[in-house]
Amino acid sequence: MGVNERDPYTGHITTGHEWDGIKELNTAVPKPVWVFLIATALFSIVYWVLMPAWPLGTIYTRGLLGADVRQDVAASLHEAALSRSAWTTRVGREDFTAIQADEALMKNVRETGYALFGDNCAVCHGKNATGGPGFPNLVDDAWLWGGAPAAVLETIRVGINSEHPETRVSQMPAFGRDGMLDRQAILDVVAYVRSLSRREMAEGPEAQKVAAGRDVFAANCSACHGDDAEGNKDMGAPDLTDGFWLYGGDAESVYRTVYGGRRGQMPAWEKRLTEVERRILALYLLDLKRRVP
Repeated sequence: MGVNERDPYTGHITTGHEWDGIKELNTAVPKPVWVFLIATALFSIVYWVLMPAWPLGTIYTRGLLGADVRQDVAASLHEAALSRSAWTTRVGREDFTAIQADEALMKNVRETGYALFGDNCAVCHGKNATGGPGFPNLVDDAWLWGGAPAAVLETIRVGINSEHPETRVSQMPAFGRDGMLDRQAILDVVAYVRSLSRREMAEGPEAQKVAAGRDVFAANCSACHGDDAEGNKDMGAPDLTDGFWLYGGDAESVYRTVYGGRRGQMPAWEKRLTEVERRILALYLLDLKRRVP
């Protein structure tokens, strides 16, 4: 096939290329394509002139319009902060009862509290705040230092056995490991403690252990948990009669607790969260406890 040969059907000059009898025509670029390319080039030039476009080392061309995405984001954040301040100021100033009575305000508290809890607390207490072995359930009524707003707020602020100078301190001795009680005494007190929330145990096969464990409890445990075993919120000693168990209520789990002791830990959030954020989080938890059946 020769170069510059004219195709008899279309009248176009051929390029000289041929594949399996198919000849390539040297056709002109369609005008719409030229229009599109020219328009794109013109748009690029105009954009370069009007908008930030060219990097110049540590700076860049600002453009005639002076557009700045950073300024837009900063303005947006400032506007959001002003919008939040309308209700966060009230959260920081008003008492919990007044806040809890304002449904519109509590809507904001729930939305923000959900995010705060997810970012800071859910890793230990679970996304639904129901806890797990060694991590308290925050939607039940078993609060070691009490479930009053001030108590919850203070626990969030200083933590438990944390590095905060005012931290709440709570530790159960290792009665077995440190040799304070022998194995039989531990078995007896375990039976007694479990019977406090399982009354039928006092008359069953373990009735003798329960009776003996009562004396062991009085001599070793009542100083913290109280003579009635209902706990001591000033010391963070749990109520042993309510059926809520942080480390499990089966015989083996309770035995491990008595034998080896327990010393839970919760971080102090005073440095990480602002006072208003801590108040929001406390309100969120108290509201969550009220709304969970």
